Amino acid sequence: MAGGTLSAPNPGPRKEEGGFQTPAPHAILIEADSGSIIFEKNADDLMAPASLSKLMTAEVVFHEIKQGRLKPSDTFIVSENAWRRGGAPSRTSSMFVPIHSRATVDDLLHSVIIQSGNDACIVLAEGIAGSEDKFAEMMVKRARELGLIKSTVGNSTGLPDPRQLMTARELAKLARHIIATYPDYYRYYNEREFTFNKIRQTNRNPLLGMSIGADGLKTGFTREAGYGLVGSAVQGGMRLIVVVNGLKTEKERADEGKKLLEWGFHNFQANVLFEEGQTISDAKVFGGAQGYVPLVAPGAVRLMMPRTVRERIVARVIYSGPVPAPVQKGQPIGKLRVWRGDVVALEVPLQAGESVEPGTLSPRALDAATELVIGLFRAGFRRL
Repeated sequence: MAGGTLSAPNPGPRKEEGGFQTPAPHAILIEADSGSIIFEKNADDLMAPASLSKLMTAEVVFHEIKQGRLKPSDTFIVSENAWRRGGAPSRTSSMFVPIHSRATVDDLLHSVIIQSGNDACIVLAEGIAGSEDKFAEMMVKRARELGLIKSTVGNSTGLPDPRQLMTARELAKLARHIIATYPDYYRYYNEREFTFNKIRQTNRNPLLGMSIGADGLKTGFTREAGYGLVGSAVQGGMRLIVVVNGLKTEKERADEGKKLLEWGFHNFQANVLFEEGQTISDAKVFGGAQGYVPLVAPGAVRLMMPRTVRERIVARVIYSGPVPAPVQKGQPIGKLRVWRGDVVALEVPLQAGESVEPGTLSPRALDAATELVIGLFRAGFRRL
């Protein structure tokens, strides 16, 4: 492990984490391009997400379409289960698609995103996986593939279920992924209304009408979860993503989402820590033609910093080493972790900046001997 420190004066006492106060029990604000964290509060606590988990439902459908296993024009039948548990009889947010009728994947997606239709979620789940339970398994598997290691899912709708748990940080990460990966479908989140079967329903996201550059994503509410929101907005070419959950009223949800976004836009700016291709550190190589390999990030490393207050920045490179030769250029090696004040504000994967071929016998033997001594020392230390 290696580390470096960039110093700046201590800004003094902080309000909660990041200089902002919110009544939301769970919150996070990030910059979308870099993933840099501007503010967080209990962002790693598991919470009931309510309909915010429909972001994961939609992502699985987007992914199936992108992989060619599903087409927007495909149709699925509305089962009695979907109709009763998510349609008109459920008295929850619904598409109101008639029982035993058919609906296209595209219409169902519009309903999930704009209307928060629970019947649409169940129809998609049953059509893709055969049952909602199997679709929930797909959601969990896909979440792990995306690096969402804490989230668990019991259904496609977000209706109360003890297995339905997510964190604010993972919701923000999921929103960032959807925005970057599925631009053709992300635009659905900005559509203000959707009409199906002559029933017109408006988008439930309160941020869309606030003239703050908002263009997504999703609201949620159950008695257990409270009022929640995952939102995104763009100002001056910079996109921010906000998550708040556990609030008491619809108004409080809308106000807190807006306040956090505006606070982020007005008080923070992106600073470049390392240019694209710049060597950030070096990793020790075992058995190579050279003893070290330069580490670089996939692109420029940007960190969101306060516009007026200087904060202490600590950057550390973390990897398991030494790295055995041969090493291929672009090979994942470790990560860069950056603290702004007391908060981990950024994590970036690091890769080999060049290839390292295996060395000749003598250097490799020397490396092996060195590692043997270290290994014996470590083993002896463990026995003490």
